[in-house]
Amino acid sequence: MEIPVIDLEGLNENLKSETRELLHQACENWGFFQVTNHGVNVELMDKVKKLVNLHYEECMKRRFYESEMAKGLESRDAPATDSDWESSYFIWHRPKAKFDESINLSDELRKVMDEYINQIIKLAEKLSELICENLTLEKDYMKKAFSATAGPSVGTKVAKYPQCDRPELVTGLRAHTDAGGIILLLQDDQVPGLEFLKDGKWVEIPPSKNNTIFVNTGDQIEVLSNGKYKSTLHRVLADKNGSRLSIATFYNPAPDALISPAPELLYPNQFRFEDYLKVYSTTKFSEKGPRFETMKKMTSGQCSLPA
Repeated sequence: MEIPVIDLEGLNENLKSETRELLHQACENWGFFQVTNHGVNVELMDKVKKLVNLHYEECMKRRFYESEMAKGLESRDAPATDSDWESSYFIWHRPKAKFDESINLSDELRKVMDEYINQIIKLAEKLSELICENLTLEKDYMKKAFSATAGPSVGTKVAKYPQCDRPELVTGLRAHTDAGGIILLLQDDQVPGLEFLKDGKWVEIPPSKNNTIFVNTGDQIEVLSNGKYKSTLHRVLADKNGSRLSIATFYNPAPDALISPAPELLYPNQFRFEDYLKVYSTTKFSEKGPRFETMKKMTSGQCSLPA
């Protein structure tokens, strides 16, 4: 399958409607896509990957292979179903920066990660605006819905899926959908492993070449869009030939944000059929959308039925 590619350069070349339509199709039919010409500095992306890989080699690799799960792999005779073959940590960026001091991040890695996050947030906000426009919402609707008192939450899961001699006995990361909003992935450019479920079949996501950023939508986009843009099940497979890098940034609602479907996207409800027929009799040969809007206004008391 050809994974959708959204070239954001089209927004600057009088191709905004075509670019928005490609994004709409990707969100509605796939739940994931690749983004090119995204505005994130490619040298910065390379530096982030280099420093994260260095940190793993110096601070995390030995600890992982000395863990009970790794040491017990040779004696295992059935696939593990309750654990993940990964070495990871989480960094919070917004509304407050926070991470576990025990992971020993270098000052250089922290600085470079901050620069990267500032740029990736701009990309997340641009995508959120385009998604809202495609849903016929105000372009800042998602940002406002996610903000609550302190603004959207932004955090990054940094993970390595270590090389595994017996990948058939483990899963890098078990199948799941993402809980939040927009997920922006800077991933390995050599080692595969990520898969998404599409039409009942697992689709292999190739390593990211040419500095593309992989994006998927989470559960809160499904809720906000009233099911129009669904989150998609995905997983990571362990690999026998190499260790896969994953730097996934989550643009999520604030913890105290109240999430619900956008009212504009809801169908009218709690109306009598005879009332609907009265509206229908005068609008039968018109678009049904305005008819539904009339029924929503009627049930909320904003207008009365035609005489």
